[in-house]
Amino acid sequence: MTAALAARGPNGSGVDVFDGAVLGHRRLSIFDLSEAGRQPMTTPDRSTSIVFNGAIYNFRQLRAELQEAGCRFFSQTDTEVILHGYREWGIDRLVARLRGMFAFGLWDDVRRKLFLVRDRPGVKPLIFSETNGGIAFASTARALHQAGLASDIDPQAIGEFLEWGYITDSRTVYRNVFKLPAATILEWQHGVSSTREYWTPPLADSKGPSFDEAVEETERVFLNAVRMRLDADVPVGALLSGGVDSSLVCWAVSKLGADITAFTIGTPGDALDESADARRTAAALKIRHQVIDLAPEEMPGAEELVSAYGEPFACASGLGMLRVSRAVRESATVLLTGDGGDDVFLGYPEHKHFFAAQKLARILPNAAAPIWRTLRGAFPKRGIFRRAAHFADYATGGLGAVTRAHPGIDTYRDWGMLGERLAEIRIPNREIPLSSASARDLLSEFLVYDRKGRFVAEYLTKIDGSTMRYALEARSPFLDQELWSFAASLPFSVRLHNGRLKAVLRELAGRRISLDVAAGRKRGFGVPVERWLVTRWKRDFEDAFHGSELARQGWVRDDAVLAEFRRAAAGGRASRQLWYLQVLETWLRHEQSAPAKHDLVDRTDLLRVV
Repeated sequence: MTAALAARGPNGSGVDVFDGAVLGHRRLSIFDLSEAGRQPMTTPDRSTSIVFNGAIYNFRQLRAELQEAGCRFFSQTDTEVILHGYREWGIDRLVARLRGMFAFGLWDDVRRKLFLVRDRPGVKPLIFSETNGGIAFASTARALHQAGLASDIDPQAIGEFLEWGYITDSRTVYRNVFKLPAATILEWQHGVSSTREYWTPPLADSKGPSFDEAVEETERVFLNAVRMRLDADVPVGALLSGGVDSSLVCWAVSKLGADITAFTIGTPGDALDESADARRTAAALKIRHQVIDLAPEEMPGAEELVSAYGEPFACASGLGMLRVSRAVRESATVLLTGDGGDDVFLGYPEHKHFFAAQKLARILPNAAAPIWRTLRGAFPKRGIFRRAAHFADYATGGLGAVTRAHPGIDTYRDWGMLGERLAEIRIPNREIPLSSASARDLLSEFLVYDRKGRFVAEYLTKIDGSTMRYALEARSPFLDQELWSFAASLPFSVRLHNGRLKAVLRELAGRRISLDVAAGRKRGFGVPVERWLVTRWKRDFEDAFHGSELARQGWVRDDAVLAEFRRAAAGGRASRQLWYLQVLETWLRHEQSAPAKHDLVDRTDLLRVV
């Protein structure tokens, strides 16, 4: 299992054995680079041991409290603070005090009890499996697979992947292997486990601070979040795209007087190249800046996605983040990013659409929904009419209409591509009832749904998988729990002030950086996989689906896949559904080429491993 995680932790490895429990760890050294920081970290009396992934940003404050209580420290790490904090405060009071991103397993050898804990937003992954009275856990499903503890593929998970291009946090690609949900504590003792959620973000308040007050408080909390994330015993860098969120991170770095380099990825000659905007921002902020130019041929493909992520994952911007991470790792070990700003401050176009639909729903008569559903079939399905129809769906059907609005597994079914193992798969999210009551509270319902779905399973997975593939620790101030709680409580009318997406952050950027940055469009690491699939990767796709592993195992029908691919190639652009199949085929071949290692150890013993 530790060998499977070597890329995530290249600075050291360790295993500690107890009577009935084994802990293993791969280390990425961030605090206290000496041997004193190695893991598993165990108390001198061997009563408590921990394996920990992440960063506790307030660990120095907690350490001071624990020292005053008489705790003796042997390292300068945040890991040791968790150990002493557990013994001094207990697991619940400890977790309530932790400010950071974390996934850890803590073994209490006296009580014979294991605690698995995951951070509030779900930045750090934690995968577990319970079998024959034992429990095993790791940072990736692949590590469990390598140990022979995960083998049977879950058809429902494959259905989810074909629906969205990722597998949700409610399952993994393997049967009987699960992701610990965000903000959750799992307790396991004597073969029995239980879980509890320890935090939920507040819902939007109907009343709240004024817009100006919200901007001022956001600035205060945000600066503190950035300050905390600058603490490391290794070089720290920052991503700078030229957009609002990353520019604000770099502004805060500059204001705090930190001496770090900002990195921008340039794509010379490409219409999406953002290096010129980033250069202007860096010059205005007077921070060191490095542009890393990439040629299209340097961009990784499906093989690297599969290598980086423990299960099928087809987020195209993950390819860009992988290339960024590989380039930045030469100069930094910690990287500040702007992730999360759009999600809590409402920066995606659908946020504004759903808020408008919600307001319309509250004035529509009850008869509007059935009337619209009667007329819906005759409404034009192209261009502006298609968008108007979707808006009417949202205003009358609520969240149920939102979950039906994108192409998913039914597209494969319509194309006749699904094999017998997927023939009966249905996606429960598509069966959420249409509801006028839901429509009247659509944005609130969507934010809860999205946080537990796309946000953690796609966005956070993308960042953790791509950066950790190159032993790079990504830290985002916008995922700070204090900032998130404050922003989530702001009224929608404040976050979308005057109809502007992410209005609070744009106002802050306008005041502190420039009006050009404040007005800038959303930036990202877009990769045109739909176009490349039928051009530069065309031969690879055709070779893969002339006798694919997916078809051999009964997941898809090759003839239907190739027929649709030929139609797409003739038009010069593939659908996202074909890209998902390319990733899934590559993943399946990769996993079969790396057989499980359970032949190295007695399998019965492995099933008793913690």
